[in-house]
Amino acid sequence: MKYSLLDLAPIPEGSDAAQAIRNSVTLAQRAEELGYHRHWLAEHHNMPGIASSATAVMIGHIAGQTKRIRVGAGGIMLPNHSPLTVAEQFGTLATIHGDRIDLGLGRAPGTDMATARALRRHMSGEDHFPRDVGELLAYLGDPAEGQTLHAIPGEGTKVPVWILGSSLYGAQLAAQAGLPYAFASHFAPDALDQAAEIYRAHFQPSEWLDKPYFMLAMNVFAAETEAEAIRLKTSMQQTFAKLRTGNPGKLSRPVDRIEDHVAPALLAQVERAFRVTAVGTPEMVRRQLADFIEAYQPDEIIAAAQIHDPVARIRSYEIAAEQLKALGAEAS
Repeated sequence: MKYSLLDLAPIPEGSDAAQAIRNSVTLAQRAEELGYHRHWLAEHHNMPGIASSATAVMIGHIAGQTKRIRVGAGGIMLPNHSPLTVAEQFGTLATIHGDRIDLGLGRAPGTDMATARALRRHMSGEDHFPRDVGELLAYLGDPAEGQTLHAIPGEGTKVPVWILGSSLYGAQLAAQAGLPYAFASHFAPDALDQAAEIYRAHFQPSEWLDKPYFMLAMNVFAAETEAEAIRLKTSMQQTFAKLRTGNPGKLSRPVDRIEDHVAPALLAQVERAFRVTAVGTPEMVRRQLADFIEAYQPDEIIAAAQIHDPVARIRSYEIAAEQLKALGAEAS
């Protein structure tokens, strides 16, 4: 089992996007030293607390500041882009950085509908995602006889493509297409058990993958004491609560008592959404990681840590790596 990290390039309260991008570079460099296999960035738009909206640009920047760690998208929201554009972007990244680039694809817009219209200009109610995935794979593969449309750079790079999802739809598509599958259990775990079962049961071998490859996303808030880890988690809880109530903002400062800042009913919703989370001391985090690994048998874990203090965020990832290696995970 490998271990990787998901980074939204969070913009903390009291900071700005420029510092958030510098923080992501520092995190990626430390993750490389810790044996993390991938550093993935996610596409979100119109979000005051996320600096990874131009995801391909961020990937190129971080790949240029690291040496070995794989860098990729977790993910690109394909409905926002033409497959040819994505193929050219990631083909260019692979041409520059070699076989270190990953391309995870999501079906959601990753934003509100007004922003989605601004991104796409011409929106359609039809679902073109499976067709667009196939088109993108064709652009990144070897050219077919008589093909007239080419992604240059991109053609022949065979950038690894992943399907991302939080529902059964993505599991079914990944299985039918024979692609690796990453489930967004770090914020939408309701369909996790069923999606993992469907993906593995219906997987069809392909030219890209001969057997299922399942990635489990989870949150990790680790610190030297349980109280500090719980406090670190409150930044994510507050930020998600604000998002749920239509008031998105920067990544909130941690607080001592989350109950004083988020109403009980809303806090219950937040806790349900983030129940695939390890939080506590190194020993506590190890036990929780072991439970998730035993339950889902993932081929890879990708850890998210929305932590306000970039130093504490790195420390949480250090503890996570230590504990995953202790459980037998393979360092890159």
